[in-house]
Amino acid sequence: MEQETRKILIVEDDKGLQKQLKWSFEQFEVVIAEDRQTAIKELRRHEPAVVTLDLGLPPDANGATEGLATLTEIIQLAPHTKVIVVTGNDDRENAVKAVSLGAYDFYQKPVDAEVLQLIVDRAYALAELEEENRKLKLGGAESPLDGVVASSPEMLKVCRTVEKISSVEVTSLLLGESGTGKEVIAKAIHQLSPRADNNFVAINCAAIPENLLESELFGYEKGAFTGAAKRTIGKIEHANKGTLFLDEIGDLPMSLQAKLLRFLQERVIERLGGRDEIPIDVRVICATNQNLEELIKNGGFREDLYYRVSEVVINLPPLRERKGDAVVIARSFLNRFAAQYGRKIKGFSPDGAAAIEGYSWPGNVRELENKLKRAVVMADGDFVTAEDLELEANENAVQMPFNLRQVRDEAERGCIVNALAYTEGNISHAAELLGVTRPTLYTMLNKYGLG
Repeated sequence: MEQETRKILIVEDDKGLQKQLKWSFEQFEVVIAEDRQTAIKELRRHEPAVVTLDLGLPPDANGATEGLATLTEIIQLAPHTKVIVVTGNDDRENAVKAVSLGAYDFYQKPVDAEVLQLIVDRAYALAELEEENRKLKLGGAESPLDGVVASSPEMLKVCRTVEKISSVEVTSLLLGESGTGKEVIAKAIHQLSPRADNNFVAINCAAIPENLLESELFGYEKGAFTGAAKRTIGKIEHANKGTLFLDEIGDLPMSLQAKLLRFLQERVIERLGGRDEIPIDVRVICATNQNLEELIKNGGFREDLYYRVSEVVINLPPLRERKGDAVVIARSFLNRFAAQYGRKIKGFSPDGAAAIEGYSWPGNVRELENKLKRAVVMADGDFVTAEDLELEANENAVQMPFNLRQVRDEAERGCIVNALAYTEGNISHAAELLGVTRPTLYTMLNKYGLG
């Protein structure tokens, strides 16, 4: 945000105070609004980094309900905006409430121009730092985690969470639809942890019959049941000193939930048919595509176990909510399968890239992987087409945008991601494909955090 382009939105219904504030901020481009409707319209149009908001707006000029409602709507639409509420001398309670709702700061009337300028300058400085930080966090087209391919803000946020918790011994719960990559994230946590040199042991609680699951988890002694010819250690014991990944924990039978809870509390197990308590040192990561809170209400999952396994919860968004990721991941799969099957495929045709971007991917990354494997095998030309993928380039419905600039920016960013995927990251070819110069493309890469 350059000084000469700084904008400030003043939401104030008092004409005299409007003039005073406009004069106080003559170094800014000042936008005035007298009520909530106008304030939201000007917010969408000008996207100011800072807003001063009088809580006493019509039709409740003597109260604060309309001002607080305006604040709430501003924060919902533009959460990074710094809102400074301006209140009367005897309205400290509503000022504090406004801060709790997301306002940056508050200031009480009568207005002292110099003090308010200091507050606004400080808000702008913070807004600039936060904007730079967001760009840095979005920098790079690939995620920082081994095995995870992502460029969307949603998945980069997941990656940052994984980096933070990996070195800390907490039990983690991964939530997400089937095929979103929960096991990949679990492996990334393991690889970044101090236990990386030891075993990563995964077990799918939904894939093993109930009568065998207990012995798979806890092991058994010789003679514990018919066919138990020798002592066999279970998955938990095999993961000792390493990481145990319990996938689809929502399908764990109630009878085993109690035993798992005891293990998590005591960190000891007993093999089937045995009496000795065996201490286990293991990190536990759980995952499910089910709503465990609903299962608890319906009596299908123990509440005490839920709190044991959910010390840190990570929500993995479905692929349809990860803007730009589908094409980036598809490129990774294409390169892998082309090398695996000896196919000289250069990339995606325009309709192939559009099909990937437009499809909703109900099966998430797993479905994308299967589609790419087939397409690489079946493709007749140098480029994978929509027909090879058995897809049609249908556009998804979009949510109501904040403003036209947001729509344009999202479309522009998507085109750049597609061009880079299509040209395998070749800047010159991507610029030529997009019809811009290389310097212009570099500027755009920096703007959208893709550099």
